[in-house]
Amino acid sequence: MDLGIRGKRGLVCAASRGLGRGCAEALAEAGVDLVINSRTEADITRTAEEIARRFGVSVTPVAADITTEDGRRRVLDALGQADILVNNAGGPPPGSWTDWSRDDFIRALDANLLSAVALMQALVPAMMGRGWGRVVNITSQAVRSPIPVLGLSNTARTGLTGFVAGMSRQVAGRGVCVNNLLPGIHATDRADSLDKAVSAAQGIDIEAARRQRQAAIPAGIYGTAEDFGATCAFLCSQQARFIVGQNILLDGGAVNVTM
Repeated sequence: MDLGIRGKRGLVCAASRGLGRGCAEALAEAGVDLVINSRTEADITRTAEEIARRFGVSVTPVAADITTEDGRRRVLDALGQADILVNNAGGPPPGSWTDWSRDDFIRALDANLLSAVALMQALVPAMMGRGWGRVVNITSQAVRSPIPVLGLSNTARTGLTGFVAGMSRQVAGRGVCVNNLLPGIHATDRADSLDKAVSAAQGIDIEAARRQRQAAIPAGIYGTAEDFGATCAFLCSQQARFIVGQNILLDGGAVNVTM
């Protein structure tokens, strides 16, 4: 399918690996020129070179912490205008609700709520002025079904969900579609980290921990970054113009809800 976005310009955050990279590759395959970001210069530079070589689009790497004001400024300076924004940031560490301090919550809110809001505030008004734009926020299945050990993530990402629910309806009439993608467990570094946490907590090896978590998914497997990226690219397509303010689960059926 031709997504109709060849020649558009996009920003994908936290794109050196995992779900962010999957989104960047899918958009590049559709012909989108990109600015991509992550914290480590060597990683993001290598990723940019590989994507540009594979898909023949312009890919500009920016090494910066997108969760900080300075990091966002550096990314926005390199970007200029954008037609597509993919917000993404690593999740806070797992833990117990009894142990988290105010500072822990502030860091989680900065990373998984306020940084995404700041980038939307910076880029969406110009999209509205041009009459076209797409925003995809990578959140988590936990906004539909909270995960107890990920309470920091549950809190921050649910806040972003509420913000998008209102904001997306305010900009849709100007040709800008804002939606959230809610990943379940995908075969990424984040999944490895959580597998290790289960392994340590239960005293089992990591393969047993992985099999245990896969067994809780009706599909019986972890998702892939490629599948996730393809869904992101579709939400950024011309064909997605009637999808507004939605929270789309990609979780293999793990969240058992009717609506």
